[in-house]
Amino acid sequence: MLNLRYSKGNGITDFLIENREEFESKLLEEPNVREKVEEIRVVGNINLLENAHKLILMVVEEKEEEIIQFANQEGIAWANSSLTLSFKLKWVQKIRKNLWTFLYKFDRFTEESYTRETYYDFGKKMNELLDEFLKEFFITYSSYKDRLLDEQKQLVESLSVPIIPISPKISILPLIGTMDSYRANIVEEKVLVEIGAKRVQTLIMDLSGIADMDSEAIHYFLKLYDGISMMGCRSVITGMRPEVVRKIINFDESFAHNVEKRGTVEQALNEHFRAGSDNSRKY
Repeated sequence: MLNLRYSKGNGITDFLIENREEFESKLLEEPNVREKVEEIRVVGNINLLENAHKLILMVVEEKEEEIIQFANQEGIAWANSSLTLSFKLKWVQKIRKNLWTFLYKFDRFTEESYTRETYYDFGKKMNELLDEFLKEFFITYSSYKDRLLDEQKQLVESLSVPIIPISPKISILPLIGTMDSYRANIVEEKVLVEIGAKRVQTLIMDLSGIADMDSEAIHYFLKLYDGISMMGCRSVITGMRPEVVRKIINFDESFAHNVEKRGTVEQALNEHFRAGSDNSRKY
């Protein structure tokens, strides 16, 4: 049972401030809600009770611009915390339900008489503002989440093409995992850009960590080899597994004869630096 206080002459804002503890208790009265609210405070650094109080005051005072700004802040905070949207939706609906209860109690305390039209208009506006909050929250959450995912995707893509400079002229590209068409396309694009930017003269592509390649990936890989050559860069492939070799040869038999290959990265590096040392002695 609600134990509400009312000071004669106070408006709805003062009434909600005065009975804040009762409002919060109503929000927490269902099983496990208190624990969930505390979990969100610890994990996401989000105070749901404080935010609920801010929201209801903005709603009854019809501060639409502040509600939109607050929804944007909440959307970003929620997206950064990896919290479930289902609880957020239930939480706002609890706020709506209890706000209506407190409005009813406030009306019973006051001696003013309101027309049905006045109550209808106020209630309609209140619902519209809460709906506006939810809409802006979900839009901001979705947009910010998409941006975070894009940034993470770009980071993963960069890490999946780790071109390592060994000297001003030679770099190594170690590749691991499965090579599909999507990843092969990324590798092709980033390798050609890096060769041009860093003026790489020899690129050792180590495929010892590649477990499998599909036919489309092989197509991109052969294009990449041609592209490296067209940019004036020597490419050496090392560590190819037998199963990958068979797939590539079946796809293009000329590959076995046209590509410079070595068994290991160490072998390729030894030959490169030995050749460099021999050339320097000639002069």
